[in-house]
Parts: sequence; C-alpha cells; structure tokens
Amino acid sequence: MSIADLRKDYSRASLSETDVLDDPIAQFSKWFGEALAAELPEPNAMGLSTVNADGRPSSRIVLIKDVDARGFTWYTNYDSRKGEELAARPYAALLFHWIELERQVRIEGRVEKVAAEESERYYRSRPLGSRLGAIASAQSRPIASREALEQRFAEVEQQYGEQPARPAHWGGYRLVPDYLEFWQGRPSRLHDRIAYLRQGDGHWVRQRLQP
Repeated sequence: MSIADLRKDYSRASLSETDVLDDPIAQFSKWFGEALAAELPEPNAMGLSTVNADGRPSSRIVLIKDVDARGFTWYTNYDSRKGEELAARPYAALLFHWIELERQVRIEGRVEKVAAEESERYYRSRPLGSRLGAIASAQSRPIASREALEQRFAEVEQQYGEQPARPAHWGGYRLVPDYLEFWQGRPSRLHDRIAYLRQGDGHWVRQRLQP
C-alpha cells in the first residue's frame, strides 16, 4: 500500500456551535479532561511551533504543564533553539492531536516567560534526574558523543547532589492565546471546526470554519 492510499474516515463524534462553551479555555479543559478519562497515551503532549528571525519555522513536541485563564504553560531551556526563536519573535502555535478521539486543538498567541517563582516551584517538583539533566544539558548544542553527555551528567550529579538549584537558563513559558480552534473529525472529510478569536477588549468571537 502506498502512502497516498492510507485513509481513515472519522465518525466517532460531531461538534456544533451549541456543543462548545463560551470560554475557549474552559472548552479546552473539557476536552483535555475527556482525553484523560479515555486514558490516551500522553494527552499532555503538544506540538510547539516557533519562527526564527529569518521567518524560518521549526516544530517539536513538548509537554504542557499548566492551563488556566492566563494561558498554556510549559518549561524548557531558555538557551535552546526554541528559546532563541522565542526571544527573536515571541509568538508561537500549539497543536494537540488526540487521534483516538479524532480531535485536534490549535492554539496561537504571544509567548512570555513565567514568573521566576513559578519556575522555581515547578523545578523543585521534578524528579531529581530531571533537575540534574536541566543543568547537564546545553540543549540544542552539538556534543561529541552519548558517552560525553553521560559523563557530563555524572559530573553534575557529583557536584550538586540531591538539592540542585534551578539554573538561570531553565524555566517556564506561557502562551497567551488569541486564537483557538477545535477540530472534530467527520465522515467524507467534512470535519467540524469551531474557532475562537480574541477581540481587543478580551471578548471571544466564535465562528465555524469550513473543513
């Protein structure tokens, strides 16, 4: 079978304007709760797309760590490629794909660093190995070998022990959304798409998009 012949007709559910909540963050939380209840593998995994100063995009999968009225939060190395791109252009797009539920959520908006206190609190909640790894890895930078990385980790482990301090280059980002789109797969590729656009006064306008 060729790649072009791979097809699936979606038929699990539908999505209408009367199904969704007025607040898109509440609607996301509802869908996220349903993904958790369905015991999907890593429902918190999301695609994160950024753009560098030359307009060249890049994407990767990261894990969301918090959602509230302020936006969508994740944590990473500020000196990584995505960190450098966000410093140059502080806007990003997120994508959740819950294929078992035949659903996607697209989110776009401005990105800001979270307060240092939030980053400290989350850093302290991480497993020790993850905290040490944040110190040991110069994320996105070349390294000679796997052995060199493991040696660097061992050095950090010996130096910092069980109470490593959060490195200044590591912390949280929050995407403040101005666009969210909820996608429900439907038969014959006539998918349901409900989008929310934030207006200048903070009010959300909702509309159906053609598939």
